[in-house]
Parts: sequence; C-alpha cells; structure tokens
Amino acid sequence: MRASPWLPVLLILALGAYLLPNWQPKFELVPRQPQVSATLPNTLPKDTQALFEKVRPATVRVESLDPRTREAGIGTGFFISETGQVLTAYHVVSLGTLFQVSTLSGQSYRARVTAFDARADVALLEVQGRGPFPFLPLASRAPRVGETVLAVGNSGGDFLQPRRGRLLRLDAAAARADFPQGTLEMNAPLAPGDSGGPIIDGLGNAIGVVSYISVDSSGITRRSYAVPVVDGDNLITALRTGEKRDTPVVGIELDSFHSGLTDPAGGVIARVVGGSPAARAGLQGGEYDAGGNLLKLGDTITTVDGRRTRDANEVILALRGGEVGDTVTVGYLRGNQPRETRITLVARATLPSPRE
Repeated sequence: MRASPWLPVLLILALGAYLLPNWQPKFELVPRQPQVSATLPNTLPKDTQALFEKVRPATVRVESLDPRTREAGIGTGFFISETGQVLTAYHVVSLGTLFQVSTLSGQSYRARVTAFDARADVALLEVQGRGPFPFLPLASRAPRVGETVLAVGNSGGDFLQPRRGRLLRLDAAAARADFPQGTLEMNAPLAPGDSGGPIIDGLGNAIGVVSYISVDSSGITRRSYAVPVVDGDNLITALRTGEKRDTPVVGIELDSFHSGLTDPAGGVIARVVGGSPAARAGLQGGEYDAGGNLLKLGDTITTVDGRRTRDANEVILALRGGEVGDTVTVGYLRGNQPRETRITLVARATLPSPRE
C-alpha cells in the first residue's frame, strides 16, 4: 500500500486541531473523479491488451483512512459479484475505518469491510452503491506453473494499469512468518499500491489476490506473491458468509536481534503486552534502561505444543497454527532454567498492537 493523497489534508486538519484545541474535526471521504490514463506502462501483446481491456472495468482503487490515527493508504481490489462485493488484501484495509472504492467509470463509492481472514491476508468489502457492477469470475481450477498472468493495480501513481508476468511457483513459503504462506510466486513487476489487486489467467479468471512483493537492495521488484483463490473453496466460502478470522496471538513482541542466537536457540521475548494471555501466564520480556538499552534478555521460547521453535519466525508459525480460543503449551527458558506454561490464543484486535 503506498502513501495516500489524503495526507496533506490530514496535516491541515492536525494543524487546525492544534490551534483550536476544542475543535473536533469531522473526517469523511470525498468522492472525486479518478485520473484515468489511456497509456500503458509497457508494451503488451495484442491478446494480453485485449484481456486487460476486458477485465479492467471490474478492478478498483481502494482507499483507506483511520481518522483517529490519521493513517491513510491506497491499494487495489476487484469486484467478485454484480452486487458490489470487492475482494482485496486484508493489510490494505486493516488499519482503516473509512473506505472508498473508485471505478474505471469514474464513480466513487463508500464501502465497509464485511469479512476477512487476517492470516490469509484477504478481505471482502461491500460497496454502498446500486449495481449491477462488472465483476471477475474466480478460477474453478488451480493455476499451472509457467502460464502467463496479468495483474491490474495502482502503484506508482497509476490508475488501474497492467503488470504482466509469469507464474513461477505454487504453494510458495514466505520468508517471514507474518506473511501468508502457500502463495503464488510470480515475476510480475508489482509494487506498493498493487496490493489487493487481481492476478488473472489467460481466460480472464481471477486466480489470486496480490499480497506482498520481494525487492532487492536497489528497490527493484524481483518476485511478487498472491494468495490463491478458487471459486467455492473454504477461503472464499467463509468470506461470502461473512466470517471474520483474526490472527491468533498471545501478546508478546519478539526480539529480532537476538532471535535464534541463544543457547539453546529460541524466540527471545522483547516485550509482553500488559493484561495479555502471555502476561497472565507469567512470561517476561527484556529489561531496558531509560535509554532503551537492553540490560537483560527476556524469556526464550523453545517449544510450542512440543514443537521445537529455534527462532522468532518458528515461534510465530507455531502460534499461527492454532485458532483463536485454543490453549497451547509453551516451553521456555528463564536464564538457564526450563519452564512451561499454558496460554490461550486471542484475536490480535483484542490487544494493543502485539507482534504475536
């Protein structure tokens, strides 16, 4: 998700609130005409261009705003029904409370989140407008490695422009545990702003939702990843029925610097969220001086339900293997003393910004 043009407006509102402390700003999304470009960022083969022109009306720009924190951003989405259901990435909408969807036809609609799966990084929006809307059919089969795919997105200041690539791998494992696992790996040149957009096969079916990208040290996209979607699968069925699946957490922040470097290796706890299940279970984070310098390492988690966890990534993966409400057994070291405790997983939204 890239920075939003709302940000200058938010700075003006913040200045007004500072000068007039009793004034309470009212935030709202203002519909505006999208700037539609007829030019393409790269040369497309004739058949791909025809496909792009066919599917483009069903894709949208998704804008998200949280008036309280003044966080704003832009991503992409696409209609999956003529009644106004929009599929996008969960991280595009996870920090917002107000949402606006803009279409190729120049219309802007308010929208609300009706369902999501945080671990899979997908969300479903419902636009507040009268259909029918053009929509993309979801694939009825798994995609094939090597096939050409088309993405449509809003990165780099573009509005619903194409990015073409090839499908390199199915069921890709993410390098980080907080990214969705089992994704489609592509070489399409995606960038922030394309998140939540569709990955489309040669038949015009959506086979994935753009989730994250891998860039090199110069900022060039090397690989891009999308959550696979198949019509009627468990993920899509849950979204269409309104399920909201949050990430299961215990309320700890893990120390990435010392992760895996202890003996024995494990996930070192940097901080425990007050009032969280981890706090109630007695887990302890590191000790720091007034300048934030580490004085003493926190507890080191070495197992979750008997599964060996050698670093922070493995701890997060093990916790995410459960469901909200499950109770897990956590083995840990405090100094050189092995200990064990049982902790119930809770939804991330119920705690004040835990890492896991």
